[in-house]
Amino acid sequence: MSKDIRIVSPCGMLGYGFPEESFLNGLKEEVHGIVVDAGSTDAGPHKLGAGVSIVSRRAAKKDLDIIVRNGIARKIPIIIGSAGGAGARVHIEWTMSIINEILEENQLKAKKAIIWADFTSEEVIEALHKDKIKPMGANIPDLTEENVRKSTSIVAQMGHEPILEALKNDADIVICGRAYDPSPFAAIGIYHGKDPGLSYHLGKILECGALCAEPGTTKDSILGTISDEFFSVQSLNPARLCNPISVAAHTFYEKEHPYLLHGPGFSLDLSECEFKEEERGIVRVSGSKYISDESHFIKLEGAGLVAYRTFGIAGVRDPLLLNKIEEVQEKVKEQAESYYKEISPEDYQINFYNYGKNAVLGSKEEEPFHHHEIGVLYEVVATTQEIASSICSTVRSTLLHYGYDGRKSTAGNLAFPFAPSDVEFGPVYEFSIYHLMEIVENPFQVQYV
Repeated sequence: MSKDIRIVSPCGMLGYGFPEESFLNGLKEEVHGIVVDAGSTDAGPHKLGAGVSIVSRRAAKKDLDIIVRNGIARKIPIIIGSAGGAGARVHIEWTMSIINEILEENQLKAKKAIIWADFTSEEVIEALHKDKIKPMGANIPDLTEENVRKSTSIVAQMGHEPILEALKNDADIVICGRAYDPSPFAAIGIYHGKDPGLSYHLGKILECGALCAEPGTTKDSILGTISDEFFSVQSLNPARLCNPISVAAHTFYEKEHPYLLHGPGFSLDLSECEFKEEERGIVRVSGSKYISDESHFIKLEGAGLVAYRTFGIAGVRDPLLLNKIEEVQEKVKEQAESYYKEISPEDYQINFYNYGKNAVLGSKEEEPFHHHEIGVLYEVVATTQEIASSICSTVRSTLLHYGYDGRKSTAGNLAFPFAPSDVEFGPVYEFSIYHLMEIVENPFQVQYV
C-alpha cells in the first residue's frame, strides 16, 4: 500500500479569503499540494472579454501571501487554477505580477510553471473547418466563423496533463490558464500514482473550499486525503464539520447528470460511490470510476463585445404608482422611443427590474405583490455608450416626472440613493464561443520562469 497523499484547498476562490489558522492546521502533517481555484464562468463573460479579475488585487495578494510564504518554506507544490478569474494571458500576467511581488518582498525563490490556455481565432477557425468543433449543449447554436472573429479573447479548459508535466519538472508554483476546475487538484493525486477517478472526484469536492462542510462556506480551508482505494475530506476549522450528506450533496453540485461528470477527455462515473463517516468530521468516499473517452474534447470559451450599458436604481413607495408600475414603465419606454426616432429600435433595449416585485423570477413568480416599496433598476443596453447614456437619461427623467392617474405629489416619483443617478457601466460581453473542440495532442504550452 502506497502512502496517503494530502491536498489542502485554502478556499473556494482565490481572493475570497480564509482564516489563516484553518490553513495552517492543514500543514501540521505532510502535505503534497496546496491547490486553489481562481476562476469560473459563474461571473459571466465580462471577465474574459474585458480582461479583468473576479476579485480585487488586494484580496488576491492577501490570499497568495499566506499560500506562497508557507508553501515555499515547506517545499509544497502550489497550483493555481484558472488564474486571474478567466485564465487568459492578461489574467495570468496579473497573477504573476502579484506572485513575483510576494516572492521579492519575502526574499523567496521559486521555480514557476506557466500553462497558457489561449487560442487564436485562426486556430479555432481551422478546427472549425476540419469539423472538430461541436456545441457544448443542445441549446447552443453551431459555432460560426463570425462569432470566432468577434471574440476578444478565447481560452480552453485544460485537464490534468499539462499540470502533470509541470509537477514532473519540479515546479514550485504552477500558474494555470483556464482549467477544468477539478484538474489542478486531480493532478496532485495522479502525479503520486493515485487512482484518477478518486483524484478527480476529490478535486470536485475540494474546488469549492469548505462548501462541502456544515455550515458550508467557500471562505475556509478543507483537507483532502487520497489513499489507494478511497479518499477522505475534513474541515480544517473546528467550527465546521463534514458529514456523508454534506459531502455527497456537494458531489451533485453544478452537474447536469446525477452521477456522470464529463471532463476534458474523460467521464467520471459516480453511480457506485459510497460516503461513510470514518470518524466525526471525516468522510471517506469510494467507488469513483474514471472512464477515458474515445475522443478527447476540450471546452472552448470566447467572449465578444456586443453592446454598452448605462443603468440606475431608485426607490418607489407611492402605493398608487406601485399598483401600476409596469403600466407606467411601458409608457415611459414608449415616450423615450418616440423622442429618439432617429435611433433604430434595433440599436438599443430599455429594461426595468422591479426589485421587491418579481424582479428575480419575473413571470414565473406566483406570490401576489403586497410590499410597500420596491427598488427599480432601469438600464439601457445599446450599440454605443453615448446612445445608452442618452436614452437612459431620458428614461430616468420621464419616469421621475411621469404623471400617472391619481398622483398627488409633483416633486418626483423616484428616490435616488446616490448621485449621479445614472451609471455608465461600459462594454457588455456575451459568450461568443461555448463549444467543445476535439484535440489529438496536448495544445497547452508550459513555460518555466
